[in-house]
Amino acid sequence: METTRRWITRDRTFYAALAALAVPVALQNLITFAVNFADNLMVGALGDAAISGVYLGNQVQTLLQLFSGGVEGAILILAAQYWGKQDLRSIKRIVAIGVHFSLTFGLLLSLICLLLPARVLRVFTQDPAVIAEGAQYLRIVCLSYAFFCVTQALIAAMRSVEVARIGLTVSAISLVFNIGLNYILIFGKLGLPALGVRGAAAATLIARMIETAVMLFYVLRMDRRLRLRMRDLLQTDPVLRRDFIRYGLPIVGGQIIWGVNMMGNSMILGRFGAAVTAAASIANSMNTLAYVAMNGMASAVGVITGKAVGAGRTEQVKEYARTTQLLFLCLGLLTGGMIALLKLPFIRLYGGVTAEAAGLARQFCTVLSVTMIGTCYQAACLFGLVKSGGDVGFVFKNDAIFVLLIVLPSALLAAHFGAPPWVVFACLKCDQILKCFVAVVKINRFNWMKNLTRSA
Repeated sequence: METTRRWITRDRTFYAALAALAVPVALQNLITFAVNFADNLMVGALGDAAISGVYLGNQVQTLLQLFSGGVEGAILILAAQYWGKQDLRSIKRIVAIGVHFSLTFGLLLSLICLLLPARVLRVFTQDPAVIAEGAQYLRIVCLSYAFFCVTQALIAAMRSVEVARIGLTVSAISLVFNIGLNYILIFGKLGLPALGVRGAAAATLIARMIETAVMLFYVLRMDRRLRLRMRDLLQTDPVLRRDFIRYGLPIVGGQIIWGVNMMGNSMILGRFGAAVTAAASIANSMNTLAYVAMNGMASAVGVITGKAVGAGRTEQVKEYARTTQLLFLCLGLLTGGMIALLKLPFIRLYGGVTAEAAGLARQFCTVLSVTMIGTCYQAACLFGLVKSGGDVGFVFKNDAIFVLLIVLPSALLAAHFGAPPWVVFACLKCDQILKCFVAVVKINRFNWMKNLTRSA
């Protein structure tokens, strides 16, 4: 059929849905980045030890985000397919199950970090100054984890039924409170004492609490599409719980593998000292900023794909898949070029770092300008299409192979044999290019479309 051969779909509803979902998600991610970036800039004024301590302390937050992201992914994939069938009852049960899993993990992680902050940080570095700063930060910020888990699960629930603007609103509110409180608490304004890194942690905690309150109010009182109520969040379904575990475990497993990768990154680069750690923090901030548009569009593609697969429109999904590949390849080339052009002014924003850290950050950003091309293509294809299309186990296996057998071993070997930090950093990012070869074959075989829903 002609429609199966097109590389650019003529279906205007695809582009309309892509824009309606991608723009709010991208803006939400941009605001989230702005909050974290403001933290880094303000803490960066306190010196290398402070910025390194907060960066390493946030690796625990990264682990939480990855686990929570796995639960969110399971909610999105399953709920989006049920949304294609307009089965609201099943969606509500899936959301409740996701909230239970995510909240349990968040509370457990909070307890560990509250009781053993210094021991947790020693996993990443042995620098006593960095550990001292990071422990102060971690002991307070860990209290925000439970609030974060609830908020993100509910945002995923809304996205699965094509309501993305509430996530943007919540993030905008968080931005205002977090940046304002950061300025007041870190530097001691309005008559309050200067709390340094503890002020940054307290600002994050308060902002997370406000996020959760706003999100619960919207979902329980204002939403007219899903119509969740508190009793829905307390209920569950044994059959759907088994489905959530069956299809969610590979997603959560993939996120945990990525968490291991992130912590491995921090451990390997942390052994080089505070200057390399600070440079990695700067480079990863730029990486996150560059990732904003891609992540929003990939999330939108995921919802569109899941809905279409759940509704049984497989030929339409094939056409969407070809269009997606071209769009994200172009986006990758554009984003990589922007990193190369803007890296120097971006690094200059960190006025408190040493010249050594700034020089290393330039090298790391040069590496990112190349790897971001692959990131845009393979991440969008493997998550937005393969995973959301129902082949949830493939991406987990693919990530595990690359992280455990290629990325971390190559970086460890490079560090062991005395390679420069930028070479080690390149080894840690090499999978972003290599996965493209896997993605292009997998996508164009079209064997990843699987309906995961149950009949009513």
